[in-house]
This record gives sequence, C-alpha cells and structure tokens, in this order.
Amino acid sequence: MSKDIRIKKGLNINLVGAAEHETSKAVLSNVYSINLHDFHGVTPKLLVKQGAEVKAGEPLFFDKNQEGVKFVSPVSGELVEVVRGERRRILSLKILADKTQEFMAHKPLNLEGASPQDVKTFLLNGGVWPFVRQRPYDIIADAEVTPKGVFISGYVTAPLAADLDYVLQGKEKELQAAITALGKLTSGKVHVSVGKSSNSPLAGLKGIELHKMSGPHPAGLVGTLINRIDPINKGEVVWTIAPQDLVIIGELLLTGKFNAERTIALAGSSVKAPKYYTTKIGTEISTFLYASGVNNENIRVINGDVLTGSQTKPDGHLGYYNNTVSVIPEGDDYEFFGWNKPVFDKISSTRALTFSWMFPNKKYDLTTNTNGEHRAFVLTGKYEEVFPLDIYPLQLLKACMIGDLDEMEQLGLYEVAPEDFSLTEFICISKQPHQQIIREGLDLLYKEIG
Repeated sequence: MSKDIRIKKGLNINLVGAAEHETSKAVLSNVYSINLHDFHGVTPKLLVKQGAEVKAGEPLFFDKNQEGVKFVSPVSGELVEVVRGERRRILSLKILADKTQEFMAHKPLNLEGASPQDVKTFLLNGGVWPFVRQRPYDIIADAEVTPKGVFISGYVTAPLAADLDYVLQGKEKELQAAITALGKLTSGKVHVSVGKSSNSPLAGLKGIELHKMSGPHPAGLVGTLINRIDPINKGEVVWTIAPQDLVIIGELLLTGKFNAERTIALAGSSVKAPKYYTTKIGTEISTFLYASGVNNENIRVINGDVLTGSQTKPDGHLGYYNNTVSVIPEGDDYEFFGWNKPVFDKISSTRALTFSWMFPNKKYDLTTNTNGEHRAFVLTGKYEEVFPLDIYPLQLLKACMIGDLDEMEQLGLYEVAPEDFSLTEFICISKQPHQQIIREGLDLLYKEIG
C-alpha cells in the first residue's frame, strides 16, 4: 500500500524547451571522459597507465579512502590521456573508444541465495558502487556502514529534467534486480517515490515502500522524501540512488556486464528539436547536441538541469550522474532600468514588479542572467516559502558561512545536500551561492566530525 505525500511549499519553474517523448540513438563518440569532479571527496589511485587498453567495465582507479570502491571504464578502448592539474592532481581520464566494444565479464549473481556480503562484494567488484550515495555529506557511500534506509526518487519536478516515467519503460527486470540487491544491504526499507498520477515502472516493484508525491519543486528531490519519511539524526546514515543508475546496477546483476548506456534529455529553449538520446556515460555532448540543432551561437550548455547542473562546453562530456543536458541562452546583456519597470517575462516568488504569479502555467524563455549582483543577505522570509524541509534555511546557510559546527549540526546539516538549496538560490535577491555554501559546510563537518 502506498503513502501519499503532498508538498505545499515550493515553486515550479516552467521553461520553454522540454524534451519531446521521442528517442534517437546518439552518434558514437570517439573519446569518452571520466571527470573526477563528479566524485566529490574521492582521492584516486590509478590502476592502469596511459596508453593501456581497457575493456568496458574494467577498473581504471580506486579511492584511496575506500580501496574497495573501484571506478570502471564506460567503454573499451585506449586510455589516451590522464589530464592533471596543480600538484599533478588527476582531473579526468580520456578513453579512445574501440569500434567494436568488449566487456569485462562477471558471473551473474544469484540474488535468491546471495548473502548481504555477497551482494556488496559483487557491486564493489563490478564498479557500480559509485552510484550509491549517502547522507550525511552527499558523498559516495561508505561500504562498511549499514544504512537505516535506501531512498529513491522517481518523481521529477526540476525544470527540463528527464521524464523518468518515459525513460524507465521496459526496464522493470533490471530495476527489480537492483531493488532486491539493495534491500539486502539495509537494516530498514527501500523507499521509492513516484508522482501521484504517474505511470512509473517503479510503482510495480516488489520489496519497496511506495510513496506517491505531489506538489511543486522541490517535491521531486530525494532530500524532500527523506525529510518527510525518516529524517537523519547524528550518527545515522541513509543511501540514495538515481533511478537510471538502478538500471545499470540491475543489468550488471543479471548479465555480469557493466553497460554504461543512458537515455538523456536534451532540452532548453536554445535547442531546435529537444528530445531524448540513447548514449553512454562520458560521451561528447557534441555527438547529440548539434543533431537537434541550436537556435543561436550565444548559448550556455549545462551538464544537468538548470538549477543544479554545471556549465560545460559543447565539446565537453556527459557527467557521470547526469541524465539531462540543458541548453539556454547566455545572459550576458544588461537590462537598462530593469529594476524599475513591470516585468512579464521572468519568474519571481514575489509580486513586486513581476506578474508571473498571475500565469502559473505559462512557460518562460529565461537566460542565465542573474538580474542583480552579489550582496549581503537580505532578510525577506522568502526562502521559507519555497523550502519544504523542516529546517531553517537562512540560519543554516549563515552557520555554514562562519563555520559554526555546533549550529550546523543542530540546524540539520546532516540531512541536506547542495541540491536541496538550489531553489532558494534561484530566488535569492542577494545572489548568494547557496549550493556552494552548503557544500563547503558539509566538507568542513566531514573533516572535523565525520
């Protein structure tokens, strides 16, 4: 039996350019890249040298902090470059793909007779453990800790994000295998959320606690689900996994192969024909970006959705955890007296000079312009109107900025991730980088206490 959860606080950001329910196969990329920026807190140790031939699913490096956590190649080919930064820090690995792909084979796991240790060992050796993330700290899960629950959000509310009900169709076997395996690794339940009126393949899975969500963004974020079902206290750990990553985990369990294939949404007002593409983790974005065409040259390509994604270049590579690429106009223009005239083409949480509240279903063509400059926090009380978690957002942000560990703990930092503050950052009239502040606060807390 499912449980209904209705979120009242939040703000839907309706943008032009949502991906049509049409899927094409992207052109095969020549070079695939694994960006170390995607794995926050990981200290890599290479297992192969530059110039070596690797198979798809073969380990490239492991984490020095957790030597059992291996990171594998999404394709077979030659490791042509190890990009390094200051003090020879590894930034990314680039693989020149073979025309004919070869996979590193593992023996499929018999889930019925497998013990929790068997499942954990299989996931670690198969290279899919990096998909399992934990809270607190929003990092790759500690394999030695048993979580009190696993949380998976299949309800999408982020602007222009991939429709999970659509991309997960036909993947029921893989999803069920992954859920069964994860259920053996937690002392609690596997909590899954779907839209109240959706037709999600996740809803029919066995071994889950189903929750039907409704309400504006950020109702679809996994942090909102955790807060409403089982908030995190000091000393507790929960795991979170993205639904498309469940498919990769499930396929490994059923076939023994690491298949990095992913269906991504190419969306945004700057795309002529926004739709879905089947591609692989680490592919060159240009392999599908220009196939759909762009409306102008002055664009910003975002790896992820417009609220939580990172800026990249058209010749950049798809992020390890991303299933959306957003393309919107670059906002490098100045609007003369923009603060002193009525506005009809922008979204705002206030009713001062803007009229978006009168048209709740209108879709907007927004640019990256912040319409203001960085300044000290202004007390408006607006954060609380769009922040559904039982946490004081402004007080927590200030505690992170001054590094007050006691206040950070008491105000609920253990429970949040940077993405939970993406909406407060969007509406912030002070233009403060909320997600960066929370990330730095989490890093400090992990260093001092974690």
